[in-house]
Amino acid sequence: MDMFGLSDEEWTAILLSLRVSVVAMLASLPLGIMVALLLARGRFWGKSVLNGIVHLPLILPPVVTGFLLLILFGRRGPIGSLLDQYFGIVFSFRWTGAALACAVMAFPLMVRSIRLSIEAVDRKLEEAAGTLGAGPILVFLTVTLPLTLPGIITGMILSFAKAMGEFGATITFVSNIPGETQTLSSAIYTFTQVPGGDSGALRLTVVAVIISMTALLASEFLARFAGRRIDPE
Repeated sequence: MDMFGLSDEEWTAILLSLRVSVVAMLASLPLGIMVALLLARGRFWGKSVLNGIVHLPLILPPVVTGFLLLILFGRRGPIGSLLDQYFGIVFSFRWTGAALACAVMAFPLMVRSIRLSIEAVDRKLEEAAGTLGAGPILVFLTVTLPLTLPGIITGMILSFAKAMGEFGATITFVSNIPGETQTLSSAIYTFTQVPGGDSGALRLTVVAVIISMTALLASEFLARFAGRRIDPE
């Protein structure tokens, strides 16, 4: 497949990156909304600790995060061994592990975006819905969630873009296996390590820039569109 001058291996890395990023984004979305709601509205002991844990991947070196994932979710890890033994789920050195690493690294960006959107919701609207007999869950689903939709969309796109560019945690946790765990970033790294690989690295770099810019522009457009739907004026 020489379309756009890309080899089969390069297309494989691109498509794998897209699959990993989409899975990471969608799998972390429900938890991201719940955590954002807890941090925005919750009053409980340990809230600062939870906030610190959520944002820890932004502070730690990505390699450290990947190593922690390997310890916890590896075949011999406390979580990974249980998942493998009872459910047959294996993350280490699999593309699913790459999705897990990307989800963890992108999770803080998603949570922060959604949290800020929830905090911006007018509490009087929720209180008005409550006086009409709506319970907390119904208020969240019919009032809070629609009003936070622009923030949710922004968080999803930022998570996707971050996952597309993730490298350190992924290569530490699942290595750099062509066709299985070699994402766009690790393929670029591989090209830079071989003589004459500059052209391949440049081609994939251009692809990465195009995908990331498209995602960011889509985020801006969708957030504005959702905002107009919520507040037509």
